[in-house]
Amino acid sequence: MKLNLVFTASFLLFCNIAFGQNNFSENPLDAVFEKNDSKNFWEAFDKMDKSKQNPFNEYLQKGSLGVKGFTQNRIINADSLFAVVKKRKADYELSRYVLDGLPSKEKRIRAIYSALKYWYPNAKFPPIYFVYGRFNSGGTSSNDGIIIGTEMLKNLDGVTGLIAHELIHYQQKLEGKDMLLKWTLLEGGADFIGELISGESINNSSYKYGEQHLDKLCQEFVTRLKNQDYQDWLYGTSKKDDRPNDLGYWVGYKITEAYFNKQKDKHKAIAEILNIKDPMQFLRQSGFLDSYIEKYQKSKKENFEEFYKQ
Repeated sequence: MKLNLVFTASFLLFCNIAFGQNNFSENPLDAVFEKNDSKNFWEAFDKMDKSKQNPFNEYLQKGSLGVKGFTQNRIINADSLFAVVKKRKADYELSRYVLDGLPSKEKRIRAIYSALKYWYPNAKFPPIYFVYGRFNSGGTSSNDGIIIGTEMLKNLDGVTGLIAHELIHYQQKLEGKDMLLKWTLLEGGADFIGELISGESINNSSYKYGEQHLDKLCQEFVTRLKNQDYQDWLYGTSKKDDRPNDLGYWVGYKITEAYFNKQKDKHKAIAEILNIKDPMQFLRQSGFLDSYIEKYQKSKKENFEEFYKQ
């Protein structure tokens, strides 16, 4: 993927926000693309060398719900934003005109929305906000819409795949214990359905690594999936080896794909993927890790069924 995006939506997801409960449109053709925040950002940017006060106060004050959703944990406040913009002015400049090409993507995004409507008739379609932050997030979801960190965009290659991924998070409602498996299914499920409706894969490097080291990684994941420790699988690594970030997306995708392929009613399967009630039973029904679980249980002198008792 040409677009180098940083996903830092985890803190929202760990709050188990059910995005799909909002009163957004159920019509995929009603997709809203909110770009006023970009205009406000560049007005503030161009005042930096002339104003004695922080011009980004006005950017935040005028900000849409997207800016407000991006402020906590990302922008933080106007002073934090001002400090980063002053330090990285040239980097910000690279994205000044990137949204000029957005109209060429709008039809594609509406087609992706329509594809989700086909697979999941209960889908809802939030607005998409293009905002500016501090180079610490390429995209996330909040209660108010999909938010894109526009400063991360050097072009619009891959942005439709990112939007598809975040759109799926709006529809998801996963239940069950807080464990690594649950969150890999959330991210991997979003990747799987996002790819299904867009035809785009957004995590190519981690997926390539995963396939190259499948046996070793599956053996490790079986020992870790019930834990609440996400290091080396989601949102960061310990640097213990050469693995990329977010291998949890890959293994979650593989489990979801295996589950989907085993179901005769594919539309029903999509609804079940979006509304997983019991992550352990979902894993069991997928069959993806069966051989690794059997081997792991034998090493502990326990039977296969014991693994699924929580």
